[in-house]
Amino acid sequence: MKNIELNDLHIELGAKMVPFAGYNMPLQYEGLNVEHLHVRSKVGIFDVSHMGEFFVSGDGALDFLQKVTTNDVSKLTDGKVQYSCMPNDKGGIVDDLLVYRISEKEYMLVVNASNIEKDWNWLSSHNDTGALMVDESDDYSLFAVQGPEAVKALQSLTEINLEEMVYYTFDRGTFAGVDNVFVSATGYTGSGGFEIYVKNKDAKKVWDKIMEAGAEHDIKPIGLAARDTLRLEKGFCLYGNDIDDTTSPIEAGLGWITKFTKDFIGSEGFKKQKEEGASKRLVGFEMIDRGIPRKDYAIKNEGGEVIGRVTSGTQAPSLGQAIGIGYVDTAYKAADTEIYIDIRNKMVKAKVVKMPFVK
Repeated sequence: MKNIELNDLHIELGAKMVPFAGYNMPLQYEGLNVEHLHVRSKVGIFDVSHMGEFFVSGDGALDFLQKVTTNDVSKLTDGKVQYSCMPNDKGGIVDDLLVYRISEKEYMLVVNASNIEKDWNWLSSHNDTGALMVDESDDYSLFAVQGPEAVKALQSLTEINLEEMVYYTFDRGTFAGVDNVFVSATGYTGSGGFEIYVKNKDAKKVWDKIMEAGAEHDIKPIGLAARDTLRLEKGFCLYGNDIDDTTSPIEAGLGWITKFTKDFIGSEGFKKQKEEGASKRLVGFEMIDRGIPRKDYAIKNEGGEVIGRVTSGTQAPSLGQAIGIGYVDTAYKAADTEIYIDIRNKMVKAKVVKMPFVK
C-alpha cells in the first residue's frame, strides 16, 4: 500500500484513512454529509494525489493518441483539456482519462489510480508511432479545490486569471510561490473549481498556502466519500463501477466522446453498435419507495425479471433522496419508466430519470 505525499498531514487533520486503489487515502474528516454540502455551498480541497500522470511527446504523439483514445485529440489547442476514454479491442474500456494539450507535440494524460500500471502497459504495447512516453505519477501531487467559492479562495495565490478560465482549460505558471504548476478548470464534483498539479517536493507548501488563502472562505479538507456522492449526483461515471473492460462508451452514454471521424482501436465495433443500437444502456434512477441502491443489486421489471444491475447508488445529500445509476435493457431506458431494485430480496420501486440528478 502506497502513501500519498501528505499522508501524515491527513492523519493529523483527523482523517479516516482507508485503502483505495493501492493507496492509503482520506475517506472523510468531519463526515460525509457535512463535507458534501460544504463543497456544494462553499469550497473544499481534496487530495487526489493517487491519480496518474503520463506525459506523451514527440512527432508521433498526436497520431498515437488518436489511435488509443476515442475522442478527437486533433480538436485540442494549447491549454485545452479533453475528457476521453481508452478503448480495448474487445468492445470495452481500458480506462477513462483527461488529455491535456501542452503544445502541438506534448500532452499530459491523467488516468485513474487503480489503472496506472494497466494503462501504462496497454499504451506501451500500442505505441508504434515513436511517441515518447514518461510516467510521472509518483512525482506529482494533485489537489482539487472545488465549490462556488473556489475562485475567491485561490486567486490571491496566482497571477493566472482564474475568473476567466473556461471549463476544461488549463494554464501553467506560478502558484503559491511555486513555478511551473498546472492549474486546470476541471474536477469531478459538478460544483466548479480547479485542479492543481504540483511536484511532491512542493506539495506541503502549496497545501498550506491554499488552506491559508481559503480560510476566510471557510475552506475545508474533503475526503473521497464526498467525492463519490458529489460525482454521482452529477451522473459522472466512476471506472470500476459504471464503466470497465466489459462496457462500451456507447452503452455508458459516452457517445459524445466517441468520434468516428477517425480510426481508433475498436472503432468499427463501436460504430456498428451506435448504428444498430446497444442492447443495454446506463441510466439514472430515483427511488420511489424507501431503500438505498448499492453496487451490483439486481434491477428488475414489474414481473420480477432481471433487466439490469446497479453500478452506483447512494442517499444523495443534496437531494435527501436515494439515487443510483445502472445498466438496463434498452427497452427500459426511457425517463419515467418504473423499475424495481432488489434490496435484500425485496422489490423496491424506482423510476428512470434524466441525469444529472442535481442540475
